[in-house]
Amino acid sequence: MNNRAKYWVVSSSTVLVLLLIFGNLMGNLVVKGASTEDTGQANVYRHFGVYTEVLSRIKSEYVEEPDMKTVTLGAINGLLESIDPFASYLNADQYKEYLKNFDAYRGDVGMVLAKKYGYIAIVDVVPGSPAAEAGLSTGDMIETIKGVATRDMPLAYASLLLRGQPGTTIDLTVLKRRPEPQKVTLTRVASVNPALESKMLEGQIGYIAPETLNSAKVEQVAAALKSLQAKGAKKIILDLRNCGTGEADAGVDLANLFLDKKMITYAEGQRYKRHDYMAEQKKQVSTLPLVVITNRGTASGAEVAAAALGEDKRADLVGERTYGDASILRTITMDDGSAVILSVAKFYGPDGKAIQDIGVTPGTLVAEPDSTTEVDQDGEPIANSTETKPTDDLLLKKAIEVVSAKS
Repeated sequence: MNNRAKYWVVSSSTVLVLLLIFGNLMGNLVVKGASTEDTGQANVYRHFGVYTEVLSRIKSEYVEEPDMKTVTLGAINGLLESIDPFASYLNADQYKEYLKNFDAYRGDVGMVLAKKYGYIAIVDVVPGSPAAEAGLSTGDMIETIKGVATRDMPLAYASLLLRGQPGTTIDLTVLKRRPEPQKVTLTRVASVNPALESKMLEGQIGYIAPETLNSAKVEQVAAALKSLQAKGAKKIILDLRNCGTGEADAGVDLANLFLDKKMITYAEGQRYKRHDYMAEQKKQVSTLPLVVITNRGTASGAEVAAAALGEDKRADLVGERTYGDASILRTITMDDGSAVILSVAKFYGPDGKAIQDIGVTPGTLVAEPDSTTEVDQDGEPIANSTETKPTDDLLLKKAIEVVSAKS
């Protein structure tokens, strides 16, 4: 089957699965005389019958006989992506490999990933990582990994392929703004968190950029806050741009450095009982006027902190809308040995809006200019090339303006 036919079949099956979801929801509204649970279940079976009949027609009457395994896999991946860009379906062999090797591989290239348009999308790159040095950035799409197309590739499996022993290389093709895919070879390195940046700006403004988030990094932010305040800082800028790694709990702890006795966030799911995360006064470090900078690479725990600080009016947010990635993932194993990695709960801002659904939008919107690195014909960064970026940091400049106006 040619690529066009495969694409048509997979796309069609994805649409059919979405029809199942929509039909089930609509059916709950129109079917009467049964309980909500019975009604929903009846509609699932009814629309599943439609789905299987259409699949049968495709198999028997399509211009050429399709690979039904590919069709089914495409339908499953389409279903997962339509509800959760961070979900994965791993067949039995893939899941065995995932369990065996993921924690064993110590080398990584420094990317946070999600599914988008069926491909693997880059949510964020860790500053100083091989991915960052190669000029990859938020929004880039990975077309192939080791020559294997990422179309309908499970997200967790893509993450596994990118890992390996430090010093080994991995070949990718990446879709950027260029008309043709860009070939990129990355050398894996042992994962190292970039150092926190802390400094005093003019006007007694303390500046802190954690780059990544974990419990140790939050402790470093707390120490930096105390140091800056001891040196005379009167206002604080917290730069969360391209901070996309770290669990949501780290975002809770980060927000708590600036809050006391208020809700930071809560997590809730269909079968996940709501859990409220409240600020503890004893953990608060600073009450100084605060501005938080975000961009499209701000994700996960950093989004939790930004949402809490912004919605509580504790801080003014400056920059771009964040990516939208704050959930609790669980692995659900199937009878055949396969597994689904799925979000079972989402984190919500104090206003009750799911961060993963809408991200966090700053009150002061400032677009961050795109920067690109010159590459050769093979996609390798050109030695001594300069990035095309403005000399002024527009977001930081605006943040300084906003925080300077705060009393």
